[in-house]
Formats: sequence, structure tokens, C-alpha cells
Amino acid sequence: MLRKSALFAAFTACLFVLSCRNQQAPSPDVWAVVNGTQVNRAEVEKYYRSRQQSQGGAEPSHDEALSMKLGILDQLINNEILFQRAKALNLVASDADVENRFNQSKSSFTEDEFEKKLQASGLTADDLKNEIRRELSIEKLLNREVVAKIVITDAEIADFYNKNRAQFSVAEPQFHVAQIVVTPHPDIGIHNRKNDDATTPEQAARKVAMLESQLASGANFSDLAMDYSEDANSSNGGDLGFIPQSSLNQTDPALKNAVLALQPGQVSKPILMKDGYHILKLIAREQAGQRQLSDPQVQQSIRDSLKNREEQLLRAAYIAVARDQAHVVNYLAQEVVESAGKLPAEDPPSQ
Repeated sequence: MLRKSALFAAFTACLFVLSCRNQQAPSPDVWAVVNGTQVNRAEVEKYYRSRQQSQGGAEPSHDEALSMKLGILDQLINNEILFQRAKALNLVASDADVENRFNQSKSSFTEDEFEKKLQASGLTADDLKNEIRRELSIEKLLNREVVAKIVITDAEIADFYNKNRAQFSVAEPQFHVAQIVVTPHPDIGIHNRKNDDATTPEQAARKVAMLESQLASGANFSDLAMDYSEDANSSNGGDLGFIPQSSLNQTDPALKNAVLALQPGQVSKPILMKDGYHILKLIAREQAGQRQLSDPQVQQSIRDSLKNREEQLLRAAYIAVARDQAHVVNYLAQEVVESAGKLPAEDPPSQ
């Protein structure tokens, strides 16, 4: 009986493998299907060209390009799964929200510059609006399903403080600073969320004027940094962390004087340096000594750190569960495995 059961299990497994191998794409242009919705080759190629245009550099090899396209397709699959969930929960971004974000994305360019930027990336205005709608909808979904469920207790904050007391001992005065950087030249590998890059002194000046206007209107500094700053810290809202007094003394005098003149919460005027414009925000100023748990800033920093850590964990878990519950067929990955990496051909099929 045991031998018969084993033989039956093996036979069933073989049938399953053969059925998977025999799954064929509806057409060569379809690279994946997510719950019945097709993800086409043209869409992957479009985002691949856009990424290549923004990053510049040497042309990747066939293997490198195919690896990048597999990564882009995987992200598009995840986005489609999450967007479908957002639609099911009536969390799709409104036309007004989409138009507002779209107008923000083009505010630092003239109409002609914006059109040229779109053409160079291979995207249309409708492509960009569709992508914005998806991003905003997924953001609403994750805020509801993940962020809103995170609760950091006072006990967790106290436990973190007691285990990391040395971390809150300040040897010298220090300054918690964030910045937005705008350069007047093309940058390889822009890090901001909008892939926004000023490439001339005139564009940089207009972009800085736009940022000043937004800040004066009450816009969030961190959000603007993530959307527009042209340096490596844009992804975390331009946050440079705490800068000790000794390090501040070694920076450019103009930057040092700007920081010293600010009160916590204040934002500087744009400072023109050799590498471009810097807009600084002083988040906090700390004196030397042991910072106590009773300090509201200590509590908030711990709360933010624990929340960010838990949010990253829950986002990854939520996306993994959503993917497990979806029906996904990745035809590109299947084709790459079956061809030992030699397919697909370099030139996309005609549409």
C-alpha cells in the first residue's frame, strides 16, 4: 500500500509539472497574467527604456537587460495585485487627486521641457497619469491595511530606551538636519520619487522657486524632499540625521551659519553652493549629556524608528500574502528558464 501511494504521488507530481510546462502565453506580447489581467511586453519595455534613460551609463548586456526586465515585470505584477485589491475596497484615487499629483510633477518644468522629458522616457501624459493613479491607490490601500494597524506602546518605547541607553548619550552639541538639494546639471541615477532632475541653471532656479512657494504654503518638507531632492537622501525625506558640532565646524561656512541661525522646525532660504542649491531644515538641536526617556523628542524618535521598522516588515508580509492569494502566471520567467536565458529576442514583436 505504501509503495502504491508513493507511485501515485509521483505520477500526480509529474502530471502537475507537465501541465505547468505546457502553459502557453495567450500571445508572444503577453509576459504575465494576474488574476486574468494581462501584463504586456510593451509595458515592461516602456518602463525599461524609461529607467535606462534616467540612469544613463553604458548599454547593459543581454543578460543584464533581461534580468532588469524580470525585475520590472515582478514589480508590475505586485502593483497589479495591490491595485486590484484597492479597487475591490473602493480605494482607487480620484481624478482630482491624480490631476493634483500630475500637476506637481510638471511644476518645475516649462510645458515644452515636460513634453521632451516624457518623450525621452517613452511615456505619454496618460501613461504618467495611469501610473500616478496606481501609486496613489496602492498608497491608500497600504495605509489602511498596514500603516493604520501599527500601534507602538509606551512599554515598547521604554524597553527600547533601556536596551539602548548609550545611543541617547550625547558627547557634544548636535543638530538634526534635513535638506533638499537641486543641482543645475544632469544627474546619473536620480533618487527622488518623481525622477525629477533639473539639468540647467535656469531649470534649477525655477525648481527652487517652486519649492520655496510650496514650503511657504505649508507643504511637508519631507514629502518635497522625497519627490524633488536630487541627492541620495531623498528617499528618507532628506534626513541627514544628527550632525555633531565638530562635524558642522568642518562644513562650508554658509551651511554652518544657516544651521546655527535656525530654530527647530524652521527652514532656510535656498543656499547656492558650487554643487547647486541647498534648502535646510533644522529638526532638533541637542545639548551634550544623557537624553532622558522623559524627553518628548527621545520618545518620538524611538516611536518613529519602531514604527518604520514594523511598517517595512508588515508591508513585505502583506505583499507576500497578497501574492500567494493571487493567480499569477509569469510567462517571461517561464520562457527564460526553458530557453536557458537565450530568449526572448532583443527586438519586441510588432504591436
